[in-house]
This record gives sequence, C-alpha cells and structure tokens, in this order.
Amino acid sequence: MLLPLPTPAEMALWDRETIETVGIPGVTLMECAAREAVNVLLEEFGPVTGAVIHCFAGSGNNGGDAFAMARHLADLGAEVTVFHTKPKKRYRGETRTNLLWAQKLGVPLFHLSGVDLAALPQPDVIVDGLLGTGFEGELRDDVLALVRTVNRLGERAFVLAVDIPSGLSGLTGRPLPEAVLADATATFQSPKLGLLMPEAAPYAGDLHVCPIGIPLKVQEDNPVRHHLLTGEIMDVVPAPAPDMHKGKGGHVLIVGGSRGLTGAPHLAALGALRSGAGLATVACPAGLADAVKAGSPDIMTLPLGNGEDWTPAMTTALAPELARFDAVVLGPGMGRTPAATAFVLAFLAGCDLPVVVDADGLFALASAPGGLAQLAERTVLTPHPGEMARLLGTDAPAIQADRIGAVNRFLTRCDATLVLKGAATLVADPDLTCVSPFAEPNLAVGGSGDVLSGVIGSLMARGLTPMEAACAGVFWHGLAGEYLNHEFPERGNLASEIANTLPHAAAAFIKELD
Repeated sequence: MLLPLPTPAEMALWDRETIETVGIPGVTLMECAAREAVNVLLEEFGPVTGAVIHCFAGSGNNGGDAFAMARHLADLGAEVTVFHTKPKKRYRGETRTNLLWAQKLGVPLFHLSGVDLAALPQPDVIVDGLLGTGFEGELRDDVLALVRTVNRLGERAFVLAVDIPSGLSGLTGRPLPEAVLADATATFQSPKLGLLMPEAAPYAGDLHVCPIGIPLKVQEDNPVRHHLLTGEIMDVVPAPAPDMHKGKGGHVLIVGGSRGLTGAPHLAALGALRSGAGLATVACPAGLADAVKAGSPDIMTLPLGNGEDWTPAMTTALAPELARFDAVVLGPGMGRTPAATAFVLAFLAGCDLPVVVDADGLFALASAPGGLAQLAERTVLTPHPGEMARLLGTDAPAIQADRIGAVNRFLTRCDATLVLKGAATLVADPDLTCVSPFAEPNLAVGGSGDVLSGVIGSLMARGLTPMEAACAGVFWHGLAGEYLNHEFPERGNLASEIANTLPHAAAAFIKELD
C-alpha cells in the first residue's frame, strides 16, 4: 500500500544500522549498489563493449560506487576512465577500498585538479557519482563547474546518475542551484523523498529502484515518515456487496454555494456519488437551491433560510438535520462574506461528523486565530498552495518552494489530516506523510478540487478513517486524471468529466492489475 521514501538522514540511518548493528560490511553494500547500477546501464543503454565511459567520482560513498562500477564496466569491455575529485591518498573507508581495487586492475584514474574540463574527450556514457543524497546547501564553484561539464558532455552521451543526480536535493527534489541532467538514475534500496517530487523529474530521467541488501528488519525497526502511495491503497475502498442498498453507501452532506458559485457544491456532490456514495445532499441558501441542483435528479438539496446569502443562524436550522448524514464536505463555493465565515466557524464548533473542509471553508479557518488548533482529528483539509499559504501566513511561492516543510509546519499547529493539492499531492497526519504518484495536467481545471473533496467525503461516509479516505481519494482522483489523458491528451476536459470518469478509471485499474 505504501512504499517507503526515506529522507537522506533516514537512509543514512538504515545504512549505519545495517553496517554497525547487523554487521553487514559497508563494502558489501557498495558492491551490490555498483552491480545494480551497472545492470541499469545495460538495460537502458545496451551493451557497453567498446563504449567510452567517463566515471566521475566524488569524495563520498557515491564516489565509491563509481570506482566499483568502473571495475565491472572494464570487465564488460568498455573503455573506462575515472575522474576523481580528491587526491587518492585522502579517500577513506569503502570508497578508498574500491579506488585501490580499480587501480590494481589497471583502470585509468585522474585527479580532476589536473584535468582541463574544456578539453575532456566526448564519451558515450557518463556515470555521475559526484554527490550523494546527503548534499545540502549550494554547489561550490568547482563542483558547479563539474556539473556543467557533465551536462555539456551529456548532450551527446548517456548519463547515469548514481543514487541521485549530483546537485539535486534529496529532500526537496530541487537543484541547488543546478544539477546533473541524467537520462536514468539508479537509486538504492528505496527512492529518496526528493526524487519523487515533480521538480526532480527533468533531472532524474528514468528512475530505477535497486535493492542493495538493507535488511527488512532494519527498515521496520527504523520506520520512515514519508511514503509513496501505491495502487494497493484502492483495496481500502469498500467493495460493493450483492445486498447493498443506498443506505450502505453513505449519505454525504455538502455545505456550500453562493451567487455565481453554485457549480462547486454540485461538482462535490457529483464526485461523492461517482465514487460510491448512496446519497448526496447539498445544503445551501434556499434562493440558490435550484441553481445548485442544476436539473440533476441525482443530487438532493437542503434549502436554508429564505434568500441567497449565508447567515450564522443557519447553523441552528441545520443542526437537527445532521443525524441523517454520515460525513460532511464544507466550503465549496460558499463565498467569503463575513456571514459565511461566521457560519463555517460555528458549524465546525458544533459538528460531530467527519468533515472535509475545502475552498471557502479554508478561507474561513484562516481568518480565525487559533482555528486550526481547534479542529477535531476526524477533519480533512484540502488546500491548494494558495489556500495553504493563507493558513500558514505566507505566500504560494514559499509553499511551492518547500511543500514538505509547509506540511510539517501545518502539523505543528493541527491534528487534522491534510491534503496539500498539486502535482505529487501530499497527504499527511501527525503520524504519516504520503506522496501521490500522479502529476496529471488533466486535473488542473476549475472544479477538480471540488470533485476530490466529494470523493474523500464519500469514502469517510463509508467508514474509512480520515487518512485512509484522503489517501484513497487522492489516488483515485489521480487515476481519473490519467484515464482522461487518453481521451483529452491536450487537456480540455471538464471537472464534471473527472467525476464521471471515476468509476471507469477504477474499473480499468482493477482490470490492469488482474
């Protein structure tokens, strides 16, 4: 269901525990890594007999991997040269061991301090072992020059990055400030968190996850916080039973709508129904009920008050109705008037049902000092970067620059489940952060988030925990975006089509697994 995504620090702990506690020598892990990386190169590039290969070896374990790879590539008939960043006598540990082995076997080794980078001959293949996942800060000028040399030569060569492209952050996936542009990356044991961020894709190329022998017990005894959602998350979605009736599908209440924004709650209701809810009702100001329903016999309405505006008093009218619902989606299209904000805050204070807070519901929360801290654990928040910025008192570029950090800051203020939308959507609660594998342009359309909130509300109405519902909802929503890409390869699909695609996308996914 979840694939571990260790941070650089967590991966270093796995390595250390394997070597120091279990007793598996570091040189054994390095040898496994080198063999796996060579296999990736053979798979991606093909036979290397006669190929000119430049291996760039840094000062750490990635450099050791490059030295070890050079031995194996030479045995396969390649013309291998290793360019290393430190003098030979300054290498230590397993990296020095592999340097000495390569030297004894006659692999040409050159210290880069004496190499004219501009005069390097054009290789067929480049192995990037300059920097590893623990790199932080910004590239020094000398290393930046090496990265630029690799990229220049890489325009006419196949580039394989060892564990991570040099210069790329293993935590955020962003270049610092530049990084090697690899055709493929052989990352070891588990993908590092940064490699699964959308920003890393242009640098990592085809990502291969290579086992190197970190024992499962070490991983289980030292669990990581971040995980990649896999298709197994769909197993938590309740399967339809032969004797099913609409009551067993859950009844979702959507609270939202305002003048000019009646489509949002309609789309949330459609998302709930298309993801399996038995019933969906929209509570809205009475004067908007017909517009919210929009002629759909499938969506029920619960008119409140007499006009088209929200009032705080509507919470009193709605309270006795809540017992017939199983979950609530609060905020789609509600508007941002002071009265609507007051309604949201009063509703959340008195509601005992599982709640998904979206859109203008999030605006209301952001306007209330301490509002996040008062949310119950059964609450799911679904902000896009702009809404997240408002919740944290910053701006959208700052959120996008460090999405993981933004999630962590949120979790210090709130025990609710968070869905930070966008490419590689993040789903988090106080115990776990999950990364969506999807970055689907077909989901980037107005109303898409309303559909998602309806899906999550539907799954909570059917008994899933907030984290389960959020993870399954995000994955299912991503499947729908992927499915729509076949019919709308240049986008152009509507949010309603995302909702209508949900059952087909799930069916196609299950069939593919079978």
